[in-house]
Amino acid sequence: MTTKKQFFSTSSPWEARIGYYRAVRRGHLIYVAGSTAADPNSPPQAPRVRFPGDARQQTRVILEEIIQAIQAVGGQGAESIVRCKMFVSRKEDCNAVGEGFRDVLGKENGDQIGAAATMIVVSNGFVDDDMLVEIEVDAIAE
Repeated sequence: MTTKKQFFSTSSPWEARIGYYRAVRRGHLIYVAGSTAADPNSPPQAPRVRFPGDARQQTRVILEEIIQAIQAVGGQGAESIVRCKMFVSRKEDCNAVGEGFRDVLGKENGDQIGAAATMIVVSNGFVDDDMLVEIEVDAIAE
């Protein structure tokens, strides 16, 4: 088992603007940074969000991108996720975010899919008013 860190970046304008990695792996542990439905084609100086106003779709897109990040550092994908933290900007979107989570990671999607999950409503929102949800996960590579 290697103890050297592996990194994965995307074209997210916020990654470029702030200077962080989307995912970091060390040994069997994979940590995926808080992820949003950022438009990868928008410039760092004017980032945009996909699916403004649609918390369920933002959640689905975010989780699919997280799965790709996990695979990029050697994880299997959704089945590698053990913990999911969902931060929601508006209380009224909690059900939609939960539906998006269930669509992608819900335990009924297969024996190996499912994760411990937490949902927190943040009172002051995110760096962009169109962001309705931000998600971070921890995963284990087998």
